Amino acid sequence: MVNRDSALPQYSTVQLTSLVILRVLIGWHFLYEGIAKLISPHWTAASYLMESKWIFSGMFTWMASNPAVLALVDFMNIWGLIAIGLGLIVGGLTRIASIAGVLLLLLYYICNPPFIGYTYSMPMEGSYLIVSKNLIELFSLIVLIVFPTGSIIGIDRLLKRARGTIKKKTPRD
Repeated sequence: MVNRDSALPQYSTVQLTSLVILRVLIGWHFLYEGIAKLISPHWTAASYLMESKWIFSGMFTWMASNPAVLALVDFMNIWGLIAIGLGLIVGGLTRIASIAGVLLLLLYYICNPPFIGYTYSMPMEGSYLIVSKNLIELFSLIVLIVFPTGSIIGIDRLLKRARGTIKKKTPRD
């Protein structure tokens, strides 16, 4: 086992490496998407929201048609993606970042699900009937919630140490 602190999860080296790589890759994807939207001067979620066809389509199209609400949605989407991405990459507040990522991806999925009979003006990337890249990434984040790594490799470890919730094993233990 990799970990020498008694209060931390015990993973094998392969398990820990795989989970940390998964966390960083998902973090990179969120961060990249957030920065890409931030630096694109004309980006807005309006067209994505207007395409909604499923259970909350009325709410999503209302959001797109209300300029003040749309501005808030755009702001929260961009900065949410950036914050979630950074949290996952550096292992800081990873549980919060993972839960926020699950909620954001769930909203994306509900807004534009890859169901048979739903057609969109833009082809959906990574859509295979019911399963989409959003759904796969959502469940990958659930894995990271269930098997946390930030407290082993990440800023969360430093935060736990500062709070005194991690005790180093002594040679007598």
